Amino acid sequence: MILEKLKKTRESEGMTYQQVADEVGISKEHYWMIENGKRGLTYSQAVKIAAVFKSNPDYIFLDNELTRGEQEVG
Repeated sequence: MILEKLKKTRESEGMTYQQVADEVGISKEHYWMIENGKRGLTYSQAVKIAAVFKSNPDYIFLDNELTRGEQEVG
């Protein structure tokens, strides 16, 4: 699942929901809902979340397996 990558990234950085939420400028509850698939997010929020992890939105939010498979077929 795509959001698993978000959770694993946060955990590998040793960050809490609150720490990420503070960096992004949203509530802890809002971030928890995003990470657990209960709420969508804007592109701007995706960029901010990725920046917290010094990454890019494509890496965190796109399913690399699906993308790789589509490239092989196309």
